[in-house]
Amino acid sequence: MHDVVVVGAGLAGLVCAVVLEEQGLDVLVVEAADVVGGRVRTEVVDGHLCDVGFQLLNPSYPAVRRHLDVKALALQQFGAGVEVRRDGVTALLADPRRELGALLRTLASGLVTPGEVVRLARWAAPSLGSVARLESGPDCSLAESLDRAGVDGPLRREVLEPFLAGVLADGRGRTSAAFVLLLLRSFLLGTPGLPSDGMRAVPAQLAARLRRPVRLGTRATLGSRTTVRTDGGEVPARAVVVATDVAGAAELGIAAPVPTQGLRTWWFSTSDPVPTSRWLRVDGARGPVVNTAVVSDAAPSYAPPGRRLVQATTLATASDDEQLVRREVGRVWSTSAAGWDLVVRHDVAHALPFVPPPLVVRRPVALGEGRFVAGDHRDTSSIQGAMVSGRRAAHAVCAHLGVVVEGGPR
Repeated sequence: MHDVVVVGAGLAGLVCAVVLEEQGLDVLVVEAADVVGGRVRTEVVDGHLCDVGFQLLNPSYPAVRRHLDVKALALQQFGAGVEVRRDGVTALLADPRRELGALLRTLASGLVTPGEVVRLARWAAPSLGSVARLESGPDCSLAESLDRAGVDGPLRREVLEPFLAGVLADGRGRTSAAFVLLLLRSFLLGTPGLPSDGMRAVPAQLAARLRRPVRLGTRATLGSRTTVRTDGGEVPARAVVVATDVAGAAELGIAAPVPTQGLRTWWFSTSDPVPTSRWLRVDGARGPVVNTAVVSDAAPSYAPPGRRLVQATTLATASDDEQLVRREVGRVWSTSAAGWDLVVRHDVAHALPFVPPPLVVRRPVALGEGRFVAGDHRDTSSIQGAMVSGRRAAHAVCAHLGVVVEGGPR
């Protein structure tokens, strides 16, 4: 009998297992897929590293600093800012603290007006204040919050809203404003990037720390109390942690289903001329492509020699017409994408749990009778939330088993 069986080898399950093993417990992790990572995976196609859904790792996340060796990931950072395609020209908005050389381009962007900058800064100010106050204070939707703050100019319509649509998978501003400010805090404190071996390096690093290898290709269902059923038979344990995404947890009957948001990412390879850019680019005209990037400019390891790797992300609810996406991404990059090679397309239907107001930061992880649940649907819809939920679940398991641990779950 194992002390704990963890069902799911995404970030939440892996962090949970690592923390439990640190306390001397015998842990088995089972995973239905043939690789670890859950939604954090990388597909290698003809020498290109294509993450399953464009995503970046923010080194400012407290859980990332706690659980990962960021230096070993060899993070390749994007520019601290965003490019905006508007009126046939490309403007740049960069953080002058980290991108001093881009200050003149930012001031000349035509997007920076004193009135809106002041209103936007006043709206964003709480993001650098007390996290506890943000998490427990009054809340409303992002759109309502910006309306109340009087932010209604090009900075909002052409930059902030299209940028956040890609981050949140929400194009209508329905997401909790408090949650958005928590995300904004992480962007202001750190510059996101990509590991040299793709985002798959994140779960791989966690899995490598486990004493017992993850049992891959193993579908599991729950038996009575703390028994897990697999194709290889029943696995008894003193406690069970279900660390799947919210759809998987609902299917196992361990958590109520919640709405999720989907994204579709197109990965193109080309040797044709494309503007050199280490910035994420958004479309001020609000077309179907919510963001795009010449990924290999910021992360050279993502493409083989002589090739450029471009990602284009749309909401899952947008058209899946490849020719339309080619025209739109070509327009945003002031070129033609007609001849680009489509490396792979990723449709991630349940990319992110929807986070409505009022923000609920900590949902219960202990369900009684030795059963526990972890995942970003228990905390915040982010890599930070997934990792924190895994740690919280591990601490709850330890309390259930009478194991005393030091340090809190955050």
